[in-house]
Amino acid sequence: MIDKKRQKSDIIDVAKAARVSPSTVSRSFNHPEMVNPATRKKINRAVERLGYIRNRAAQTMHGRRSGTIGLIVPTINHTIFSEVIQAFSDAIDAAGFTLLITSHGYDLDREYAMLRKLLEHRVDGVALIGLEHTTASFNLIEQQGIPAIAIWNHSDQSPMSCVGADNLEAGRMAAEHLLSLGHRDIGLIFPQTIGNDRARERLQGAVAALESHCVTIPDHWRSEAPYSIAQAKRATLDLLARAPRPSALLCGNDVIAQGALYGAQKAGFDVPRDMSIIGIGDFKGSEDLEPGLTTIRIPAHDIGTIAGENFTQMITSGGAETLRLKCDLACVIRGTTAPR
Repeated sequence: MIDKKRQKSDIIDVAKAARVSPSTVSRSFNHPEMVNPATRKKINRAVERLGYIRNRAAQTMHGRRSGTIGLIVPTINHTIFSEVIQAFSDAIDAAGFTLLITSHGYDLDREYAMLRKLLEHRVDGVALIGLEHTTASFNLIEQQGIPAIAIWNHSDQSPMSCVGADNLEAGRMAAEHLLSLGHRDIGLIFPQTIGNDRARERLQGAVAALESHCVTIPDHWRSEAPYSIAQAKRATLDLLARAPRPSALLCGNDVIAQGALYGAQKAGFDVPRDMSIIGIGDFKGSEDLEPGLTTIRIPAHDIGTIAGENFTQMITSGGAETLRLKCDLACVIRGTTAPR
């Protein structure tokens, strides 16, 4: 039986077990690149044998970094942000940081509450999805002087550092692909845009492109669906239940587009012969649908990696310069779109 009252090992114990100085042990954690690999192995073996855990809280109290970065995402229920989260996590891990992640369910007031909790844990920096946040969140970041970065969206006017794509451009590209195929009867299925600047800008970009070609969208060809395949399928069935019907559906993301594909097929439409469908995102699995989903690729892996690498450098160097990096989009044509 384990003696729970047994005194826990400290850095001195590790140093003795590895036959190195305590400062070398500390350096192996904080600056591993400065410690000989063989010495690091000895230290790691001692750490594992003794069950030693660093006291991050004590380090933070003494003004040292906690080694953690907070990331607040709208949801972790779907694949929408999974790739960017993984890439961001891998990038900061390579720099010696650990990710603390939480979600707010597309509620920006709740995002503020999550931000406060992360700051209470003394994270070294915070990453947020998108550029739309409450005034309270922006003020808190400024008041605390905490490094912050926005992921997924890009804007030259962003008040904080950002790495992402132009969502206006994504919506425009999706609409222009359908227009290039001769479609003029186009339905729109998007998530709610309140508190969601990604969806709002994509919708604005799509509508602007359609209007530039004198294409107007009847109200009954506009539908709203959350990030749910099942609900997007129902929304599509409702939209297609009355004539006249559109020849194409432009969806705000690939989750909705997948539901739209299932809905169109259930309604008896052949995709793409009877109806074309396009999404935005190119999430994992979009290529494997039958037929494969045509979509606007947002380079999630690149965004996460670039954001993670640059953000950790900002934190460790103490740089205060605002970083704004835009990643390129691509129209990926697969099997769900065809000429009118």
